[in-house]
Amino acid sequence: MPSQTPTLIFDGDCGFCTSTANYVVRRSKTPIVAHPWQFIDTTEYGVLQPQAQERVYMVVDGQAFGGHEAFAAILRLQKIWFLSAIAFLMVVPPICWLSRIGYRLVAKYRHKLPGGTPACKIETK
Repeated sequence: MPSQTPTLIFDGDCGFCTSTANYVVRRSKTPIVAHPWQFIDTTEYGVLQPQAQERVYMVVDGQAFGGHEAFAAILRLQKIWFLSAIAFLMVVPPICWLSRIGYRLVAKYRHKLPGGTPACKIETK
């Protein structure tokens, strides 16, 4: 692992993702570093490049969390009981099913969200 500091890995080509990553780093109670997957060797963080292309990752204590679980990991780092409770709910059924769907919807339509650009659009398979 290159760093023990919790690390957010995101799509640096997407304006929405970049804005969100910058917001998380700026507002976090626990220090977080953010790196676009395009500028790092993601395997050093335990994430393959195709995985990083598909979803956001949060690496905490050597463990990589992707998608909605990455956002739950960010909330857990804030050490505020209310946010920790939300983080817990985001990863247990049946709430995790909704969290997963919510993450996929945001990812699919991120090009239409504030800060999004046509470069943010994900080609669906």
